[in-house]
Amino acid sequence: MSFEDIMLKISTIINETFDTEYEITPITSAEDIDEWDSISHIELITEIEKGFSVRFALGELQDLKNVGDMAKLTQEKLA
Repeated sequence: MSFEDIMLKISTIINETFDTEYEITPITSAEDIDEWDSISHIELITEIEKGFSVRFALGELQDLKNVGDMAKLTQEKLA
């Protein structure tokens, strides 16, 4: 799956999870989305794992700075 396809799917998951219509880019982070707090972050990760049929280790998630990092990690998991 291409990076662009992953970004598109993650964008959809983010907007569905937070019930928003933000334009999501690779540099979008939790600071950019009011609804994205520590509790909703867990829900988002769960939805991304379900959406792509992948599992993330806690250590992998700690280093993510933005949606682009999440898409890259997802692409690695799918490879």
